[in-house]
Amino acid sequence: MKAILFDLDGVIYEGERPVGGAAEVIAWCREKRIPHLFLTNTTSRPRESLVEKLAGMGIPVEKSRLFTPAVAAREWLGGHVDGPLALFVPEAVKTEFAGQWLLSDQAGEGAAAVLLGDLGEQWSFARLNRAFRLLMAEPPPALLALGMTRYWQAPDGLRLDVGAFVAALRFATGVEPVVLGKPALSFFTAVLDRLGMAAGETVMIGDDIRGDIEAAQAAGLHAVVVRTGKFRDADLRLGVQPDAVLDSVAELPAWFGG
Repeated sequence: MKAILFDLDGVIYEGERPVGGAAEVIAWCREKRIPHLFLTNTTSRPRESLVEKLAGMGIPVEKSRLFTPAVAAREWLGGHVDGPLALFVPEAVKTEFAGQWLLSDQAGEGAAAVLLGDLGEQWSFARLNRAFRLLMAEPPPALLALGMTRYWQAPDGLRLDVGAFVAALRFATGVEPVVLGKPALSFFTAVLDRLGMAAGETVMIGDDIRGDIEAAQAAGLHAVVVRTGKFRDADLRLGVQPDAVLDSVAELPAWFGG
């Protein structure tokens, strides 16, 4: 293996604190000149905010090393959608779509695409129902999902993520989503293209047995799960066999080969 993809939340940090040894592992990557990117389904913050957060933890990361669903969505929209975009993402994340033709937040029709990210507690029945009504147009707009993560580990416990709301809209409308994040194969393919590496020489480090490990292996990558973040021992009984199980990302250099 020659390259590494790191998940962020649950691997490099948990909530607002870094995982022990994470800063040293990223410094090791730089020192050894190991090609690496940070592959995250986080859609509650723009990349600039993630860069600041990591810097505050003593982990300097260039914006260009962060590959997010919003980045993938911008690239996909350019070749597939000619019309207004209805965004269901936090206000700060809308900066990632600067220059796009955006539908008014009050509009109940006229979308060429409906894009969902992680709104957390900002979801309400009215907001979800607005997305439903937009998707019920004829012909229906594209339904874009910034990942299909089921849940994540918040400071107060597990919380639903965007995948649950996308699944609800798919069930209600019959519109199949275009997934622009983990676990979509196209997302991993785009990341490998950006990295300039083959799948068989790249390893994914994650805490999600489905979205990180199973998805990465389906794309031909190696995959290592860490016992931090959302990981639960029961995950290892779900029929997914990671290439390795590490207590945390701090053990990666020894496993990778120093």
